[in-house]
Amino acid sequence: MTSTETKEALSFTDFRAEVLHDYKIAVTSRECSLLGRREVLTGKAKFGIFGDGKEVPQLAMAKAFKNGDFRSGYYRDQTFMMALGELNTEQFFAGLYGHASIEHDPMSAGRQMGGHFATHSLDENGNWRNLTQQKNSSSDISPTAGQMPRLLGLAHASKIYRNVGNYAGSENFSENGNEVAWGTIGNASTSEGLFFETINAAGVLQVPMVISVWDDEYGISVHARYQTTKENISEVLKGFQREGNSNGYEIIKVKGWDYPELIAAYERAGELARTQHVPVLIHVHELTQPQGHSTSGSHERYKTPERLSWEAEYDCNIQLRKWIIENGLATDEELAVIDKEAKDTVLEGRKKAWAEYQNPIKDERDGLVNLLRNVAAKSDNKIFIEKYANELAAIKEVQRKDLLVAARKVLRMVINEPVKNELSTWITAYLAENQPKYSSHLHSQSDKNVLAAQAVAPEYGETPENADGRMIMRNNFDALFAKYPEALVFGEDCGNIGDVNQGLEGMQEKYGDFRVCDAGIREATILGQGIGMAMRGLRPIAEIQYLDYLLYALQIMSDDLATLHYRTFGRQKAPLIIRTRGHRLEGIWHSGSPMGMIINALRGINVLVPRNMTKAAGFYNTLMECDEPALIVECLNGYRLKEKMPVNLGEFKTPIGVVETLKEGTDITLVSYGSTLRLVEQAAKELLEAGIDAEVIDVQSLLPFDINHDIVKSVAKTNRLLVIDEDVPGGASAYILQQIVEIQGGYKHLDSKPETLAAQPHRPAYATDGDYFSKPSVEDIYEKVYGIMHEAMPNKYPKLY
Repeated sequence: MTSTETKEALSFTDFRAEVLHDYKIAVTSRECSLLGRREVLTGKAKFGIFGDGKEVPQLAMAKAFKNGDFRSGYYRDQTFMMALGELNTEQFFAGLYGHASIEHDPMSAGRQMGGHFATHSLDENGNWRNLTQQKNSSSDISPTAGQMPRLLGLAHASKIYRNVGNYAGSENFSENGNEVAWGTIGNASTSEGLFFETINAAGVLQVPMVISVWDDEYGISVHARYQTTKENISEVLKGFQREGNSNGYEIIKVKGWDYPELIAAYERAGELARTQHVPVLIHVHELTQPQGHSTSGSHERYKTPERLSWEAEYDCNIQLRKWIIENGLATDEELAVIDKEAKDTVLEGRKKAWAEYQNPIKDERDGLVNLLRNVAAKSDNKIFIEKYANELAAIKEVQRKDLLVAARKVLRMVINEPVKNELSTWITAYLAENQPKYSSHLHSQSDKNVLAAQAVAPEYGETPENADGRMIMRNNFDALFAKYPEALVFGEDCGNIGDVNQGLEGMQEKYGDFRVCDAGIREATILGQGIGMAMRGLRPIAEIQYLDYLLYALQIMSDDLATLHYRTFGRQKAPLIIRTRGHRLEGIWHSGSPMGMIINALRGINVLVPRNMTKAAGFYNTLMECDEPALIVECLNGYRLKEKMPVNLGEFKTPIGVVETLKEGTDITLVSYGSTLRLVEQAAKELLEAGIDAEVIDVQSLLPFDINHDIVKSVAKTNRLLVIDEDVPGGASAYILQQIVEIQGGYKHLDSKPETLAAQPHRPAYATDGDYFSKPSVEDIYEKVYGIMHEAMPNKYPKLY
């Protein structure tokens, strides 16, 4: 297809103007890459990773990208963002410098290195913007291929909106599911399992997803022959090509320097995905990477002279320039003017960005220097303090760290002098003002955050029905799906059979297979599916069948979901609910409780550990009114236990971050959660027979933990503490102990050493005896408590062994 055919609606003048505008963006982006590298090598920026060599295909992709569409890409896509008008030169350099301002670096407020792009889905108050009226980019992450699972969800949301229909508010997120999710990935990263898992899932689901593979033959310094079978990803994926009425992909291969062919390829791909919901893979080959992988190395070290010579000729910008001249759209002299304008624009943008980054810090520095000199004049350590002041004043490229280092070191010198107060007041105020620039927005700050939710107790009729716990779960899900049309659940065995424990029995038949659906055995993309859907206004519940299987998805949860709100300074959110079940089944692979691993990898996600199904259902009800992601671990051995059936299904709410005292006592505080609580309660009953009155507290929520500090109030009464947990030693029990003893100040009230009782340092062995010997038993708990009491009162509680 010729350029004239692709632009037949344009006059020659308009067409020429558009082409030259594209050329200007391409050379401006290249100048940013070149100057950006120099800024790193001269020390003004810490690290650089740029999009040079990928400019022309990204221009073509931007032409096919429409309002409402979403990008899920990686750190080479600066030209695409510039072509959309979502990134200018000042913002490019602000990101490179790490400017901690959402106004100057709208991508991440300095929280991510340059090259990681995002648009704002939320306003400053955390409310959704109308995503159909803007072009959208989900926030990038560095782990290669980590963007792929989220891409699946962004695309699947369009399929949901098209097939489930409109509801109040959905008009801000979709127009009949016409939106396309555009993914980008480097050719080497297609070797990652997440890529292949996503490719397969999208082919099964038939979602509107266009994946661009930027192929420059290398992955950092490693050639494609070591990366990809046949050195050709489109050749490898030929089996996914749709044929006849089969599902599958449309696969397109196009040279990365061929401007008109790229435009035609992207127009075709976008139209096909948008109208027919067919996934498309575009293999963009014969690309270059003129500066190598990043500023940490030179590509001349690993590329052959022949390859370097080819790259010099087939650089996409050079080929675009050549095509423009050959087609009579501009002369060499006219393009030289554009080149000069682009260089000037980038130089001016760099200069402005650096000034806007440095000037506020320099003003803060000048204020501190004056303060230090005033302090020095009143101090016995005048000479040393003035030295710090002078060294600070002489720093040309100053950081906030430099200010605090100087101030805090001087504070030590005046600790016994009256002037100390002036300096300590400055340090305290400076930290209070600046720490949030680097640490805020881990969780939602909107009025829908989890801590703002009010508890609502379950209500019961005059003669409450005793039912299996799974029936409470099922009936509550029924109420939620009826109440929230945007709610849906998916996972292995969720649909047809209503999950392995029947907690969704009959829900697919009632609400349809788009809202209650089965998924393949692919935990990472189940998670990614949920992230992308939640980013587009749906309220997904992604089910991971067993807690042990969560490890397949832990990287996605940790790198993507847990950091999303933080790394966008609160401008994107994904209020995904992750449902799983665990604790005390049978054997190595189905009864692990790796809670320490989970809570320390998932800061930014609420981790909830209800002891029964009523509590779990209450957590789902709470979270549906909130805008934060959460993981709920249902007790695997609780589905058949009898509980009273509430009458206010879908309405009662378990508070998040609040503990519950299950039994009051005076001698020792026992803290636990989940299935182990039943053993703790039994042990507490047996301890009463020995004259030991234990207080039993259910943590309920590991993240956040006991926001009202109720546990320390118990410890102040009993003066003894034991944390019981079925994780490995030093896992969640150590975290709980640290929260109580250190954060809550429980150490002040202890008369005995605080202790933990955890599982053995291995996965649990199989069968009933395996559980008994691997994890805390009633007898273990009893004897541990008894031993603590024996140490305190040996005469009253003689030694057991």
